[in-house]
Amino acid sequence: MQNNTIRNIWFDFKSEVIFGSVLILLTVLSYWLAAYIPEQVFEDYINPIEYIGTSAVCFFGALLLLTHSEQNRLRMSWASVLLVWGCVDVVMWAMRYILHIKMIGGTPSDPLFNVSVTLGNTLAFLLFIYPTQVLRPGWLNWRRAVLLLLPMLLLGVADYFLPANLLPLIMVYPVVIFITLCLHIRKYRQWCEDNFSTLEDIDVQWIVRYLTMLALAGLAFYFIVFWYVPNRMFTQQWLFLLMFIYTTERVLYRPDPWKRLRNTVEEEEEEPKPANAYRAKLEAWLEQEKPYCNPDFQLTDLRKVLPMNRTYLSQFINTEYGCSFYQFVNRYRIDEAKHLMQEQPGMKMADIATRCGFSSRTAFTNTFTREVGISPTEWSKQKNTL
Repeated sequence: MQNNTIRNIWFDFKSEVIFGSVLILLTVLSYWLAAYIPEQVFEDYINPIEYIGTSAVCFFGALLLLTHSEQNRLRMSWASVLLVWGCVDVVMWAMRYILHIKMIGGTPSDPLFNVSVTLGNTLAFLLFIYPTQVLRPGWLNWRRAVLLLLPMLLLGVADYFLPANLLPLIMVYPVVIFITLCLHIRKYRQWCEDNFSTLEDIDVQWIVRYLTMLALAGLAFYFIVFWYVPNRMFTQQWLFLLMFIYTTERVLYRPDPWKRLRNTVEEEEEEPKPANAYRAKLEAWLEQEKPYCNPDFQLTDLRKVLPMNRTYLSQFINTEYGCSFYQFVNRYRIDEAKHLMQEQPGMKMADIATRCGFSSRTAFTNTFTREVGISPTEWSKQKNTL
């Protein structure tokens, strides 16, 4: 049982672990290399190029999102973040390289140092907007956004006028929001598993990668705050650049799972029947029609045979079969794959994956190995040599 749990965790988060490890290695390497960049070279060439590059990516990404043929609230929110961030970068570039105004509070010894940290955390608050709307759709509005930001602003004002040093509280507050988002990731994944049969199209892992980049950029910012070396900003800038490019691509091309469910039509429910009757009806339909072979098969498609709303359908699958809808459908897909491998041993694994409803051969291999314990190729060899 313990081995199965470890194996499931590895398959669920393998790509995130690899992505995070590579990104951490690159971050440490770039931070080390930045120490050897002459400060004047960084100020005259590298830093302005990074500002201009980040601004260009922000404005171009916002343009792509605003002119997208299919608009939705998520795309508009990320476009707004990009526009604001791009404008701030342009203003900072102009102040630094045209007006020759240095940013206030550059080092801990400056009187306005805490104010600059507060402003930096306030700007970073923008980066929490999009993941919050994805993980908790409809929850974040203007009023709640102001309420979330208000404590940090009040701490900044109090720190400026009071003799006490409130910088630790100012810096901890964004960390609290970050941890809260991390705690919602598992709930979001569970919701996806309860409603969809293919997670690759929904791209659950993107939010983990986004928060990983955000965490590393935040650590780079805090490191700069306490050990201020101008050329170390190189690391923070390229992390932000990577985050904007990656997230814009995902926002443009990933489907909105909440919208897919909102577009489904609720049907009238019939008089409730015993669970056994529903189970027999559902299993007979799955065996005859094989709807699970469609990669877009989702929970609400079960209404064709079960007169329940989405909430009751999810509860029915969880209660009667002891698993999520995603796991339930994959059991049928794996059984279908086993049947094909025995009936047609020469069929390519990619073709089997497509025939059985998997979004890709990789998804098929990972799911099969996680559930069966060996890869489909190994299973096929064992069965066909008997």
